[in-house]
Amino acid sequence: MATVNFSVPEEVKKKFDRAFAGKNKSRVIADLMSQAVEEQLVQKRRSEAIDALLGRRRTKRPVTAQDFRRARDSGRS
Repeated sequence: MATVNFSVPEEVKKKFDRAFAGKNKSRVIADLMSQAVEEQLVQKRRSEAIDALLGRRRTKRPVTAQDFRRARDSGRS
């Protein structure tokens, strides 16, 4: 197990202590840190996906409404 030392505002510490009274606070903090890591990874993947889509958009020619309609209609037959 690693030890982490950080400072938080006193009011946050008081609220945390009240919210998690009787719980293993180290476990709670470790779980919250794990959630934060997962959320960050999801955000990074979303950002990369958006960048990829925008990059593709810059290199592809736009499809006209007429071409789009024609493709949609041909898919229905």
